[in-house]
Amino acid sequence: MTVSLQNEHWRQNLYVCLFGSFTTIIAMTLILPFLPLYVEQLGVRSPAAIVRWSGVAFGVTFLAASLVSPIWGRLADRYGRKLMLVRASLGMAIVMSLIGLAHNIYQLVGLRLAIGLAGGYASGSVILVAMQTPRERSTWALGTLSIGVMAGSFVGPLLGGILPGLIGLRETFFAAGAAIFVAFLATCFLIREDKTARPAKVPGAVRIGTWAAIPDRRPVFAMLATALMLMFANMSIEPIITVYVAQLVTDPTRIAFMSGLVMAASALASILAAPRVGRLADRIGAWRVVIGCLVLSGLLLIPQAFVTDAWQLVALRFLMGLALAGLLPSVTALIRHSVPDTVTGGVLGYSQSAQYMGQITGPLVGGFAGAQFGMRSVFFATSALMLCGAMANWLVFRGLSRPTLASDAAGVETGAEG
Repeated sequence: MTVSLQNEHWRQNLYVCLFGSFTTIIAMTLILPFLPLYVEQLGVRSPAAIVRWSGVAFGVTFLAASLVSPIWGRLADRYGRKLMLVRASLGMAIVMSLIGLAHNIYQLVGLRLAIGLAGGYASGSVILVAMQTPRERSTWALGTLSIGVMAGSFVGPLLGGILPGLIGLRETFFAAGAAIFVAFLATCFLIREDKTARPAKVPGAVRIGTWAAIPDRRPVFAMLATALMLMFANMSIEPIITVYVAQLVTDPTRIAFMSGLVMAASALASILAAPRVGRLADRIGAWRVVIGCLVLSGLLLIPQAFVTDAWQLVALRFLMGLALAGLLPSVTALIRHSVPDTVTGGVLGYSQSAQYMGQITGPLVGGFAGAQFGMRSVFFATSALMLCGAMANWLVFRGLSRPTLASDAAGVETGAEG
């Protein structure tokens, strides 16, 4: 395992991946504000049909990505992580530009499906950074990388609300494709992958399956479940935010503004806290950070059900963003430390699939529960889910052998010396 720690370009790789993830996530999310307008421009006239096709066109990308992430991860293990980033960025640049040339709704849905199949730059970046970064800095590096994803998710919809009015709907897709192409060039010429970190191929050796190669699968399964649960819990609140804020705001003209502020508060807090929480995980162990963050998030959800003013909700969502900041980087680091180098990409691909499935199912379940049982029930149910997740992780953590726990804390003393 030590060979994977020797890439002297790991910081440069991290910052290129940060830029590429930021760029590609912006391109993926800027379509949100004007997607219904584009669907209507493609010939869909009924308001109900516009809403339905907009949901299909947006969701099919993440569904496709959830299915192919493990495949790209396994190919990264076999052929190199940089190659997968080059493939993803070039493929996304081409397909994003083609979306601007769509003539009907079926072409739009097909191209959105294609971008999910061809993409995966952000998830590929996680694999490369996890494998090429020294163990004692891995959670900090993954926390820093997560800033690109969170900032892209934050900036993308803002640009999507501005650019179409300035340059036009179709031209916005061309601009997004051009931005991803810049990320493609940066990936090609600036990333330096340490190929010696990949295990050498032994002629005639029997290839072991992904799961058979993992000596103790308990922490891996726990982290996959945590990744799914985290995205499910985070996204389950999204469908009800605007309606919930409308009950707290007396001036109807301020509903959209306050809803956006509530949604942005959590993302902003996570952007600010992610590297710091990652550094803490490197110091005290990622298991402790995962359990602590789940408990804090679960507890902070309860008062959100009883707020009487929108600003109270903004403050609580900001605090929850601070708690959520350390979860995904710590989950990734724990998976990285729990599996052999030969299957790391494949297992991290499953982690990305779990996150995508949480993003898909969270809003569906949250919207249904809010409509059937009231909006407060969503906060209570999500809180219970987070606290149960903390308990389950504590039970797994307590049952692990001392060598496994020691590997999680392997970077503590080294990190302290640095």
